[in-house]
Amino acid sequence: MIDRNTRIKAFAHLGEYLLNPTNSIEIKEVAQMARARNGWFVPENTLFSIERIASNYLDEGKLNSFLNQYEQVTNPKKIGVVMAGNVPAVGFHDALCVLLSGHSLLAKLSKDDTPLMFFLLETLKKLEPEFKNAIQIVERINEADAYIATGSDNTARYFEYYFAQKPNIVRKNRTAVAVLDGDESPEELSGLSEDIFRYFGLGCRNVSKLYVPKGYDFSKLYEVIEEKRAFYANHHKYFNNYEYNRSILLVNQTPHFDNGFVMFTESEAMVSPLSVVYYENYEDISHLNTLLENHTEKIQCVVADPTKVPGAVPFGKAQSPGLKEYADGVDTMAFLSSL
Repeated sequence: MIDRNTRIKAFAHLGEYLLNPTNSIEIKEVAQMARARNGWFVPENTLFSIERIASNYLDEGKLNSFLNQYEQVTNPKKIGVVMAGNVPAVGFHDALCVLLSGHSLLAKLSKDDTPLMFFLLETLKKLEPEFKNAIQIVERINEADAYIATGSDNTARYFEYYFAQKPNIVRKNRTAVAVLDGDESPEELSGLSEDIFRYFGLGCRNVSKLYVPKGYDFSKLYEVIEEKRAFYANHHKYFNNYEYNRSILLVNQTPHFDNGFVMFTESEAMVSPLSVVYYENYEDISHLNTLLENHTEKIQCVVADPTKVPGAVPFGKAQSPGLKEYADGVDTMAFLSSL
C-alpha cells in the first residue's frame, strides 16, 4: 500500500507539473488531441479545466487538510470508476479520491474524454512510479470490489442494476440554478454568464435555470452576455443547437427572449436544452425556498450572492469547485473510507 505522504506529494507534483510554463507546449498538444476526439472540447475549455484542477485540487496544503478529515484505509480495494465525458477531465476528482484514499483505480474512461484523462493518469504514474500498479485503464471493471459511476438518468438505472451486489455510488443528471433579485452588479452578471456558458453549458455545474422575481428585467444580463457572442455564435456545434431550439420555440409559439445566440424562456423544468436557459418567477424568499427544496435531487449547486442565499456558490465560481464539493452531494471519500 502506498503511504499517505507519498500519495499527497504525488498529486501535488502533478499540480506543479500542470502549472509549470515549461510544460505548456505538451499540455496544449493534449488539448488539441482532446478537441480532435470531441468537437465540444475546445482548447480554451480544456486548458481552463486543467488549470482549475491544478489550482483547486492539487495543492499540498489543501490535500493534507482534505485527507485529514477521513479515516485511513487499511484494507485497499479495487474501485471501478465509470467516468463521464460531458466536460474535460470531469472524471478526475473520482480518480483523485480513489487513489488518495489508498485504494486502487480501475478506470473506464469516456470515449469523449480519453486523451485528457489518459494524459493526467499517465503523467501521475510517471511522477510517482508507485502508482503504476494502482492505476489501470480498462474496458471492463468486473473485477472491482466497489463502483463509482456517472451517467444520465437512463444509464443510472442500468448502473444501479448492474452494480447492485457491491458497494456503489451511482450519479444521475443534475444541473445548477441561479437566484437573482435584480440588484446584481455587472461583475456578478458577468460571473453568471461564465457559469452559464463555460463548457457550452454541458456540465452538471452549468446554470441552466434562473429564479427571478416577477417583472425581472433581462436587459442588464443581455448587455453583459453580449461579450460572449463572437465565440458562441461562431462555434458550429453550439450554433446548430441554437438554431434547432429556436425553431422549436418559434413553431410552438413559446414566448422567449432571444439575442441571436442564447434564449431565455419561462419553464418549471430544470434542465434546459443547449443554448436555452429556463427561468421561473418567485414571489418571496419563502416561495423561493420551496421551489429549491422541491428540486433538491436535481440541483447540483445554487449560484447566488451567499449573503442573500446561505450556502450558495458565488457568481462566476460554479466551474471552480473545491475538493469537498462532491458531485450529487455524496461524500465520495467517506464512501471509500468505509469500505
